[in-house]
This record gives sequence, structure tokens and C-alpha cells, in this order.
Amino acid sequence: VGDDEIDVAACQHLKRFADVPAPHGLMPRALQRIFDDHVDRWFIVDEEDRGHAVWLTEVWREPCKLTPEKGKIQKPSLRYLPTPRMRLLVLNCHEGWIHQLDRLNEELHLVVDLPGRHVAGWDTRMRPLPRGARTLRLPEALAGEGGPWDLVICHNITDLLDTARIPAPKLLVIHETIEGRIAQQGAELSPAAMQERLRQYLALQGADAVAVTDLKGRSWGVPGTALRHSADVADYYPPTYERAAGLRVANHVVSKQVFLDWDFHIQSFHGLPVTLVGHNPELGVEAAENWEALKRLFAEHRFYVHTANPSYEDGFNMAMCEAMAAGLPVITNAHPGTPITDGVDGFVARSPDEARRAAERLLVDPALARTMGAAARATAIREFAPEGFERRFRAAMARAQKKYRRRARKADGG
Repeated sequence: VGDDEIDVAACQHLKRFADVPAPHGLMPRALQRIFDDHVDRWFIVDEEDRGHAVWLTEVWREPCKLTPEKGKIQKPSLRYLPTPRMRLLVLNCHEGWIHQLDRLNEELHLVVDLPGRHVAGWDTRMRPLPRGARTLRLPEALAGEGGPWDLVICHNITDLLDTARIPAPKLLVIHETIEGRIAQQGAELSPAAMQERLRQYLALQGADAVAVTDLKGRSWGVPGTALRHSADVADYYPPTYERAAGLRVANHVVSKQVFLDWDFHIQSFHGLPVTLVGHNPELGVEAAENWEALKRLFAEHRFYVHTANPSYEDGFNMAMCEAMAAGLPVITNAHPGTPITDGVDGFVARSPDEARRAAERLLVDPALARTMGAAARATAIREFAPEGFERRFRAAMARAQKKYRRRARKADGG
């Protein structure tokens, strides 16, 4: 899309707003723009839900309107009403996932040093701190330092309980399946009972929930479109495939063997050169020094490995999305949720023997790795584009805010 054009679908969406009257020469609220000093991005925003928007394109810093010519926009003479940036309080769970929120260009207040974390503060080995973000601890957040907040982003029920007294909309992002939670923590509740408990916690706080994948959403009974992961191909170095070895990024392998289908991994690649990267002190394996170092590993390896037990985990994760965006073909076990097409952007193995033969082919054929890697990159662009994540996350934020307002009106007798 060029600087003077918007695609036809976006223009059709705009037509609903093109003739809205603008009293006193001001841009109507429906056409307010959300932007900051660094990024020019356009959204169509409804009157009530700032941020519940359709991504259009990167265009001028001044508001635009449709012209009679199909698909064109031009600068209007109207002034606009600036919309302030949202102030988001985000409890830290996974730096790689939270770093995606950098794209929102909102104020990020990141709560660090939560129980169960093996690194104090923000772990810069995983990702750099998002632009302009500040870190604080939970007691500071509960005291209101940096607030008030437009939204609190939680990642588990404990986060919801810990932030219960913060008077703000809350969005729970679900990262795991109920079955995985039960298997890992030995929970005594049934899946149905855990679903009901989640509904109760959400109702008590007027909070909403969204899952990172369809599998997680179905597991917890959370309706609606899943967020999915994102990876921007522009963030990664051009692949060289010079290192005849596979790569896998995984943390806590020993405690997650069942979820990662680690037996399949071992049987498939035992004795073959496959580099494991991640926090695995029991195996003497560490995470990459930083994100730049990880991106260099993606660039030089020949293929990426992903295995997962379909009963607990998806056929992809963030690291796999990154690998595909970096141009690596993927070898994976057969999984109903895999985005890989066998023989196109990787290999889908029904047995360890098939996975091993696929690895052996790629280890001796860098040209094949390059061809399949280009296809994997195209799949990443289609399936895991950052624009899609942003659109879905803004819609989820808007739903959480609307739900919180409805609860507040009911509490006030409205």
C-alpha cells in the first residue's frame, strides 16, 4: 500500500464515517487518530471504545478522508481531536510475549519480580525492554504509582487476585491449557470445575479473558478469536544456513518433557547436531546472551525443531514463529494444530524415523533448506503478521474495557 492509497476493504470501512457531521470544524470522534511522535498509524475508532479499531496503513501525520476516486484518500482541512496514549499495567510473565505489546505504542508499566520468576527484574536476555516502558514492583502498582491505568493485563488467576483492588479494567491472557495445568501442578479440580472458577473470578472483577491460541481458548471455555503469536520478518537477519545443525529453543525441558513430547525429540535427533538454547540448568544449557544473539543463531542454523504433545500444547509456539520469520524450515511431529505443510515449509513427521530422515536431508542440502526456509518465511507473514496480533489485541482490550464499564454501571444502579 502506497503513502497515498488505502486498500479497498479499508476504504469500504471508512465510508461509514466519511459524511459524519463535524460540528464547529472539529474532526468527529469516530475519526480520531491514535498516534504518538514516532509512529504514524491510522485506526477507525468508535465513539465508546478507544482502540477497538481496524488497522489501515501507515500514512500522513494529518487526518485523511475519502475522495470519490475508489481507494484514494486525501488530507482534510478539519482539525482533529488528539487521543492520549493508553496507560497499561502489565504483569510480567514472559518477556518474549510481552515484547509484542511494544507495537501498540501505548504506555507500558511492567510489573517485575513476581513470585516464581528465576530472574530478577526484566530479563534482557529474552528481549530488550519495550520502548519507553517502565518497570515497577507489585506493591508499587497496588499503591497506585504511575496510575491510574486504562487496563491491567494479567496472565493467570493469581495475577487477577493480586490486582483485585486496582480500580481498572482487567484482561486475562491465557497461555496454557487446563489439561496442562492439571498435569504440571497436580490440581485436584476437574476441567469443568476450573472453567467455572475462572468464570467466577472474571465476573467478580468485571474482567475479560482472551487466549493466545484456539487450543487454549477451547480448553478454558473462553470464546472469541485467539490472539495468536506474532513475528515480524523485518526483525531478523537474512539466513545463511551455513551451520549444518538444527536448532531448538525451549526452557525447563526436564519439567516439561510430557508437554514437549521430548521422547519423540530424543528418538528423532539423538546423535545428530541439534543445538538446544534456553534456561535448562539441569542440562547445563543456558539461554542466548540476548535477543540479538538468538537472532544470529536463527540466521546460521539449517532448520528448526518443534515437537509438542497435542493433548497439552499447540503445534507451534513463539520460538517456532520466530524461526519461520527468520527463514528456517521446521521439522515437527504430526500435530493437528501445526501451520507446517509437509514438504513445503518443513517436514511433518509421523514417527521419529521420519523426523530423522528429514533432518539428515536438510543437514546435507543447504539449497533445500533455503527453498523450504523461504516458504516458511511466507507462512510466517501470512499466519503470524504483527498487524494481525495488534488488531486482535486492541479488540480484546476494548472488550475488557466495555465489560468493566457495564459492571460499574450495574454497581451504580444504572
